[in-house]
Amino acid sequence: MHLRHSFKIAYRAIKINKSRSFLTILGILIGIAAIMMMVSLGSGAEELILGEISGFGGETIAVNAGQEPSGPTDFASALYSDSLKEKDVELLRRRSNVPYAKEVEPLVMVSGNVSYEGETYTPMILGGSAEFLTRTFNTPIREGGVFTESEIQQRAKVAVIGDKVRQELFGESDVLGKNVQIGDFKFRIVGILAKKGMVSFFNMDELVIIPHTTAQTYILGIDYYHEIDVVAESIDVVDQTAADIEMTLREAHGIDDPDKDDFYVTTTQGAIEQIQTVISTLTAFLSSVVAIALVVGGVGVMNIMLVSVTERTHEIGLRKAIGATEKEILQQFLLEAVLLTSIGGLIGIILGGTLSFLISLVMAQFVAPNWSFSFPFSAILLGMGVTSLVGLVFGLYPARKAARKSPIEALSYE
Repeated sequence: MHLRHSFKIAYRAIKINKSRSFLTILGILIGIAAIMMMVSLGSGAEELILGEISGFGGETIAVNAGQEPSGPTDFASALYSDSLKEKDVELLRRRSNVPYAKEVEPLVMVSGNVSYEGETYTPMILGGSAEFLTRTFNTPIREGGVFTESEIQQRAKVAVIGDKVRQELFGESDVLGKNVQIGDFKFRIVGILAKKGMVSFFNMDELVIIPHTTAQTYILGIDYYHEIDVVAESIDVVDQTAADIEMTLREAHGIDDPDKDDFYVTTTQGAIEQIQTVISTLTAFLSSVVAIALVVGGVGVMNIMLVSVTERTHEIGLRKAIGATEKEILQQFLLEAVLLTSIGGLIGIILGGTLSFLISLVMAQFVAPNWSFSFPFSAILLGMGVTSLVGLVFGLYPARKAARKSPIEALSYE
C-alpha cells in the first residue's frame, strides 16, 4: 500500500472521530506550546542580558572586592570587603605590572536618597570618574559637563545626574549649579546625562555620579573601593590583562592559593559565558518539567489508539484477508498516531509562538524596554521532532497489537 493512501486512511480515521481526536491533540498541543514559550522567553531573556553586558564594553575588566559570590547573600557581603585600596589602583596602573591596561578607575557604591527642596528620589549613586563612566557606557552629557580629575583629588562636592533624577527633583526647571542633598552634604550639579535607559544593568537615567574620593570621605567613611575597572588596549589582550591583574593583586595581598583570593576578576566574555550556561540550564530544566504534559498527552494518544484498534478489529481482519501484511497494518496505525501528535505539535508551535510574542510585547512595555521577541528556528525543529517521537513511542504498542491480530478472529469480532 502506498504511503499516500495510508495518509488518506489515517486522516479519514481522525476526521470521523473529531471530538475524540481534538481531546487527544489537546494534551500534545498544551505541552508543545508550553515548551515553545519556555524556549522563546529564555532566548529573549538571554539576548536582553547579553545585550546589557555588551554595553559595558568588551575591553572592560571588573575587579571586585571580596571572594567570588556563590549565592545572592555573597553580593551584599562583598560591599563590606576592604580588600581593594588605593595602593592596588596604583599597582594596576603600572605598565610593568599590567602592560596592556589602558585605563584603571576605582568605583564605590553609595546607598541613599537624593533630595531637593522637599522632593526626594532614590537613584543609584556611584562614586567614580564621571568622564570614564559616561565614555564607558556611551552616554553623552546633555547639559553642562563632567567634574575634573582635579575636583576628584580635592574631594569636591559635585555631581552629574541622570535624566529621570532631573525630572523627579526639578521637573522642567533649570538644574545646573543647583545643590542636591546626599546624606548630610550638599552637592552642586555640574552636568546632566542624556536620556539613555538601561546599559549593562545600570539605568543611566536613574544614576547619580559623584567623585569616589568625596563618597569615601564624607558619605561612606571608608578607605577602600568596591570595584576597580580596567580597560584593556583591545579585546585580543583581555584574557592576558585579566591574568596580569590576578597575578599583581595576589602578590600584593600575599596570596599563594587562588582559592583564597580576596578579590575576583570578571570579563565581559566570561560573564556572557556564565549567563548563557545559567539560562540554557534553566530553560532546559523548565522545559523538562513542562514536558511532563507531553507524557500525559502521549498516554492519551496510546489510549485513543487502543480504542481505535478495538473498534476497527473487523477492518483489520478484512485487510489481512485480502493480503495486507503485519508491516502494513503496523505502518498504518503508527502513521495515525504520528499524524495525531504532529497536528497537535504544529498547532502548539503556532500557539506557543503567538503567546511568546504577546508576552514579549508586555515585557517590552512594562518591564524591560529592550526586551525583544525571539523564536529560534531550532525550537520549531525541536517541537516537531518531539511530537513525532511521542507519536512513535506511544503509538507503537497499539500498532503492534493491531498488526498481530489473527485475521480469522478479527473477521469474526462483533
